[in-house]
Amino acid sequence: MSFIRRARAAVRAFTARYDAASTGRRSRVWGAVNGGPNIPAANLPTLRNRARDAVRNDALADSAVDTAVTNIIGTGIKPQFATPDAGLNAELATMWLDWTDEADPAGQLDFYGLQALAVRSMIEGGDSFGRFRLRRAEDSLTVPLQIQVLEGEFCPAEKSEMNGGNSIVSGVEFTPFGQRAAYWMYREHPYDGTNPRIQAGLPARVPASEVFHLMAVRRPGQVRGEPWLTRALVKLNELAQYDDAELMRKKIAAMFVGFRRRPVPEGMSADELAEAWGTADAEVDDGVGHVSMEPGTMQELDPGEDVEFTNPVDVGGNYEAFLRAQKRLVASAAGALYEQVTGDYSQVNDRTFRAAVNEFRRRCQMWQHHNAVYQMCRPTHRRWMAAGVLSGVIRPPRRMAERDLLRVKWVPQGWSYIHPVQDVQSQQMAVRSGFKSRAEVVSEQGYDAEQIDAEQAADNARADAAGLSYDSDGRRALTDPTKTTEQTENA
Repeated sequence: MSFIRRARAAVRAFTARYDAASTGRRSRVWGAVNGGPNIPAANLPTLRNRARDAVRNDALADSAVDTAVTNIIGTGIKPQFATPDAGLNAELATMWLDWTDEADPAGQLDFYGLQALAVRSMIEGGDSFGRFRLRRAEDSLTVPLQIQVLEGEFCPAEKSEMNGGNSIVSGVEFTPFGQRAAYWMYREHPYDGTNPRIQAGLPARVPASEVFHLMAVRRPGQVRGEPWLTRALVKLNELAQYDDAELMRKKIAAMFVGFRRRPVPEGMSADELAEAWGTADAEVDDGVGHVSMEPGTMQELDPGEDVEFTNPVDVGGNYEAFLRAQKRLVASAAGALYEQVTGDYSQVNDRTFRAAVNEFRRRCQMWQHHNAVYQMCRPTHRRWMAAGVLSGVIRPPRRMAERDLLRVKWVPQGWSYIHPVQDVQSQQMAVRSGFKSRAEVVSEQGYDAEQIDAEQAADNARADAAGLSYDSDGRRALTDPTKTTEQTENA
């Protein structure tokens, strides 16, 4: 018997499988197809068109994109130069600040505005590009470099072929070692019919060193990104149609309509009925007479007549809950919170919202580092330093290594406090306990600790010169301003 039991157990182990891999009645129509990371790129133009249409016409989609851009970039991800030379760091910071206003060839945005534009284009269209444009000395720029932000349509996703020993995949050229060698790009937006300079020519080869590519990498080997609203596009379209139909139903229900019913004598034609009922000269719509109703009207009815009013069926009490559930799914697909996308905070309390915001901020920090900083800010900084050194406007010490010259820390805009008093107290306790440095706390708020120290020193010097004293001056004994003098003395 033991042998039979072992044999049965072996058969059961051999036939074990995942329920999700079954092909029974419930999962028979589940047509899952396996494909490489770049097979879906064939659908990229359609996905991009539908995503842009949703953002143009759907307030929920537009708000989801705005929420992501606002929290990823905000007022900008700014550099703190960290070369071994403090004097050089100060010079680079001043030059960078002056250059940010000159970074856009169109003159519409500063560099941090270009950050927001590039990230928004990535979220909406799947990916975006930036071309580094070197300028002449007579252009009188702080550093002879500008950045042209381009939408994903500039790089044709359908272009996949061999180019000598290199391979072109979805418009991106790779070396045999898998390194990006070039991007194939149109000179103008291929779908901008309002541009008189547009040419239906072939895309040109642009070296990879002259381009940054911004995209969310979801699979190893993925070349092109996908719109962040991809998983919500069908739901957005259906939800918009449903909501519009409900709006029309409400509009019709708001129309107070009544039907006047009269007995029809036998043997009378339609003209004879109209003359007998007095509708020959009345207002007629498609052969049916109707009477307008005004406040205070008393309508006289003939013998045998009756009035029947419409009674449209109400949608019930589940309409708001249903919409809320659907909008949560849309916000989740975009990586944002429902409350942020819709502005509806009626269903959350302080604790749950704090927990949700902390998780959302953690996700934004991932996007900031993996996408905005690594794919855009760092390549821009390297190209900016190279242009500055080659043009002679940046003069580093001779013995400084290139790696040291390129040391920089990118600091995003700080998060707003949810509870200012509690949050500041927790930061203060963390610094006093040695869990983090004061410089780290300042950096988390998007500022530079050295700049804060310089400003505080200037404030103290100005206060000393004027004979003023503030309890914010750390050189003096600190007292709690909420306590009275007697409480302080008895403490």
